[in-house]
Amino acid sequence: MTTPGAKRGLLLLNLGTPDAPESGAVRRYLREFLSDPRVVDIHPVGRWLLLNLIILPVRPAKSAEAYRKVWMPQGSPLLVYSRELEAAVRGRLGGEYEVALGMRYGTPSIPDAVASLRARGVMDFTVLPLYPQEATSSSASSLARVYEVMTEGWDVPNVRAVPAFHSHPSFLEAFTSVARPVIAETRSDHVLFSFHGVPERHVRKTDTSGRHCFSSAGCCDTLTEANRHCYRAQCFSTARGLAERLGLKAEGWSVSFQSRLGRTPWVKPYTDLVLPELAKRGVKRLAVMCPSFVADCLETLEEVGLRAREQFVEAGGEALTLVPSLNAHPDWVDAVVRMVRESDGAPTAAASR
Repeated sequence: MTTPGAKRGLLLLNLGTPDAPESGAVRRYLREFLSDPRVVDIHPVGRWLLLNLIILPVRPAKSAEAYRKVWMPQGSPLLVYSRELEAAVRGRLGGEYEVALGMRYGTPSIPDAVASLRARGVMDFTVLPLYPQEATSSSASSLARVYEVMTEGWDVPNVRAVPAFHSHPSFLEAFTSVARPVIAETRSDHVLFSFHGVPERHVRKTDTSGRHCFSSAGCCDTLTEANRHCYRAQCFSTARGLAERLGLKAEGWSVSFQSRLGRTPWVKPYTDLVLPELAKRGVKRLAVMCPSFVADCLETLEEVGLRAREQFVEAGGEALTLVPSLNAHPDWVDAVVRMVRESDGAPTAAASR
């Protein structure tokens, strides 16, 4: 509950983006991102060598080229859509909360966002990581940075984090509202739920039993005490919830994971390997949803909307349609407001439109 007399603030968190689609800006972003031990969780010396001798000499130029393909006149898609969400939520919560957006990497930074709210008199913070599923490299890293910043001064504010919302009805219903007309219009005969991948070792570290993860082919089919913090299990939970709401038959949808990096095993199945398999099975019109992203970004617009589409057609499919992310859709704004109020114990009736 809110501290009596404290002014409330809402801090929206997302991962981040380069400031420009240029090699220098991308290099700065990747250096900050991949230097995080919660992202590349190997020995510090090995992480330095990997970053400075292998990744940074080559990847910035390639990534900058990819960013240029999706860059908007207003800037990076992730930042543009996150700003639109911030403005819409502020409009809905005016008088209740001061609202600010912070990026784990890049700008606007978490320290700057916190300072902005503190300058407006906020000493009672609600923090909403805009990651539906929990992952050490996203939600945990972002929250750890928030707590670090919050405790730098003598007057430590009150801080609450909104839990991961992978199966929250309002989140699922908002994504369903976005997806249903697209799937109907394109007459898609299969829906692929493509989530951002993480290394298998990250998932194993969340197994409270030490025996559950990857113990069977169906270890993520249900959420249990052993896997309740498992990113992969939460992704499958999201997919099941969306498939049910969209009325998809069991054979009409599947799950995959994209964006893997390096040679170590990442959670499977891999999107780039699933696409030709679907085409070989006779899927002609494929719709792809990316429910680990609440705002369109490089991974959705370029990796799926451009590269995956080309790959699927080359493999024999007719069309691949990227379902837009939630961005600042009114139903998603409603969902954010509802989840914030629920987290703070406030009435949620006003969140409905």
